[in-house]
Amino acid sequence: MNPPVDPATTAPPYAPAAWKAAVLKYQQPSRGRALWQLTNTLGLYALLWYLVDRSLSVSWWLAAPLAILAGGVLIRVFIIFHDCGHGSFYKSKTANDVIGFITGMLTFTPYYHWRWEHSVHHASNGNLDQRGTGDVWTLTVQEYLEASRGQRFAYRLARNPVVLFLLAPLFLFIVLQRFPSRGAKPRERLSVHWMNLAILAMAATMVALVGLKVYVLVQLTMMAVASSAGIWMFYVQHQFEEVQWQRADDWDFAAAALQGSSYYKLPRILQWFTGNIGFHHIHHLSARIPNYNLERCHREMEATLVVKPITPASSLRSLFLRLWDEEQKQLVGWRTMRARRRALKAAAAGKLKP
Repeated sequence: MNPPVDPATTAPPYAPAAWKAAVLKYQQPSRGRALWQLTNTLGLYALLWYLVDRSLSVSWWLAAPLAILAGGVLIRVFIIFHDCGHGSFYKSKTANDVIGFITGMLTFTPYYHWRWEHSVHHASNGNLDQRGTGDVWTLTVQEYLEASRGQRFAYRLARNPVVLFLLAPLFLFIVLQRFPSRGAKPRERLSVHWMNLAILAMAATMVALVGLKVYVLVQLTMMAVASSAGIWMFYVQHQFEEVQWQRADDWDFAAAALQGSSYYKLPRILQWFTGNIGFHHIHHLSARIPNYNLERCHREMEATLVVKPITPASSLRSLFLRLWDEEQKQLVGWRTMRARRRALKAAAAGKLKP
């Protein structure tokens, strides 16, 4: 009698027939779950704003922790915005667009413009030949070695943790998001201008309610927390030790989702603040799954998807990954790049010897 066949050993765990059927039922939005998430997120955000304003009359030391907590809730607001951009939060397109615009205003992000850039990211995730839109700037070892001194300096600066996770996030959301990208179409360009007007109106209203100093101080604190944490999440979801990237000829959508996106296993409280986006491999497998269904989909598929989780502790190793090494098929640090450069110089010197 033949032993039972294990499908995981006879076919890739990302075979289309398997994963498409598995994710289908989780792509259905739930009006009740969406409404509850919207209520507990925006309600808590509004409450924290009120408590921060009231506590400032007592002490900034009392208000600061509340502002930081509100920054954490703002991450969850962004995940709702993100789902609306994918058309997955509500079944209704109109509801997604309206909620997307409102949550985009709260997070200083133009809805249609961001949706366009993010769709490019999903279509090119893990593809070395289509880098540059909606991703973290990443060079291969060879590209870095062939770059000019100025380009190498710019790249090192951009990959410096202080710049990448503290300075750049706030600059991105406060400044860069105020301008449309060069390749944006008219609707995407217009969405940036409309969002700028909406943010201006929101800021004017808040200044009238709480005062200019309080609004600027609190809003910047919240945005700093949310943007830094958000960029860190995005970074470790695509820049981790076992990530796999391919050239266009070898690129596969499902493989890129499961091997080019991480499963970031977070404590339950952080999972709540980040809207389950740690199940990023599932999200890239199907962007139509709303965030409130990601964990359930992961649990059903966990037995067949061979995806090694990363944890908050293990994710810190991603800080030392700088370049993609096409020879080793992995992200590497500066040390590997320097060793490669020494080897090339030695080889060149050997060729020059008589």
